[in-house]
Amino acid sequence: MERDDADPEDLQELLRRLLGGGEIDPAEIERVTGMKIDPAMMAQAMQQMRGMFESGGDGIPWELAAKQAAQIAQSGGHSVTDGQRTDLDHALALADLWLGEATTISELGQEPRVITRAQWVEATMPVWQELAEPVATSIADALTRTLEQQAPEELASMMQGAGRLMRQVGGSLFATQLGHVVGRLSTEVVSGGDVGLPLMPPGEATIVPQNFADMGAGLEIDDDQLAIATSVRELAHARLFRHAKWLRLHMISQVTEFARGIDIDTDALEDLASRFDPSRPEELREALENGALLPSHSPAQRAALERLENLLATVEGWVDVVTQDATARLPKAAAIAETVRRRRAAGGPAEQALGSLVGLELRPRRLREAAAMWRAVTDAVGVEARDALWDYPDFMPGAEDIDDPGALIERLRARSSGAVPSESDDVDDAIARILAGEEPPASGPDSDRAQGTGDDGTSPGTPPEDPDDPTAR
Repeated sequence: MERDDADPEDLQELLRRLLGGGEIDPAEIERVTGMKIDPAMMAQAMQQMRGMFESGGDGIPWELAAKQAAQIAQSGGHSVTDGQRTDLDHALALADLWLGEATTISELGQEPRVITRAQWVEATMPVWQELAEPVATSIADALTRTLEQQAPEELASMMQGAGRLMRQVGGSLFATQLGHVVGRLSTEVVSGGDVGLPLMPPGEATIVPQNFADMGAGLEIDDDQLAIATSVRELAHARLFRHAKWLRLHMISQVTEFARGIDIDTDALEDLASRFDPSRPEELREALENGALLPSHSPAQRAALERLENLLATVEGWVDVVTQDATARLPKAAAIAETVRRRRAAGGPAEQALGSLVGLELRPRRLREAAAMWRAVTDAVGVEARDALWDYPDFMPGAEDIDDPGALIERLRARSSGAVPSESDDVDDAIARILAGEEPPASGPDSDRAQGTGDDGTSPGTPPEDPDDPTAR
């Protein structure tokens, strides 16, 4: 507890040396502040602080996240055995053949990989960094602002260094916590597309055999059937993102759009700062982990989250339908599909921790409705017309199509027959022209000229009228 009679000059000198990275005797801190500091803990804290200043810059130390995640993945991780690799290679090869009968989207250009938990962390960490950076920056900025606003006037001259320090501390804590969450996720995910996001490099399909074995434990399903169904789902997900090259950027942009709208609960942060105990730094870490610093979603965030959930459901619904068709030969196909849906709907503890950390739950809440839409489209117009909806962003079904697939099916049938839809709009017209190989019409001020009239209503080749020529009237 800080002493009420602490000498301001002694406190200022202590802060100068602290922020300057100088040596400080724990006994001196106890004399000035009244707080008992463990010498070993103080030495470790000073070493970390000097490292922050020597590293330079005020960005988020993402290498801490990667290191923390790798440590967790490796702590209980096993290498891939020859038997696991052989079994899953055979399942992936058969799955690729069956998938070719269920979709027109072409196969991958590279062989699928059977990987360890640590390899999953290494491959996916760049995407996690991209998704989490807006939240990490918001937390670091909020810590700096709170420190500057609460500092006494006599310490204002030191706040620039303190603000930099607090930004680094906040960024380091967030990076460490993100690494903890990703490391725990590495113990749960079965494949590269298991969480719904395009985490793996484009066109790459992966399976984590250690987690696959854990998923199958307790299920009354043969391992070979479960391996084939899991392989089909992973290959379908990877094929889709390889084919629709725009889809990866589209989905990640929607996640980062949501994350950039996150504000930090300054009241909660100020309350934490007012009672912060240097001997218990885990309090700030706990606040990051349980989401105490993230306020409830704003209307704009709720709208962004709804768009993202619809997109996740649209992708997962297509994968569900394609997987169902490709695995129809498996006796336990329906049971496996239901197990996967329930697993995705419930989410594991690591996925819940990620929701608390960045305020985002990766759940396709409308998965069943989206799958029903894709099934209705498949039955109505066939596989080829269905898969063509992924060719361009404007073709992709929206939330209204999930609600009522009838209008979408009508448009697709009209296009296939060459008829014009009864209620066409600009998007439908543009789609029809693209499918017909026609050039889009010009727009803007030059469109009149392109269509045969100038600004004065004359044809492009018509000379202007002479006001003195009576024949021109």
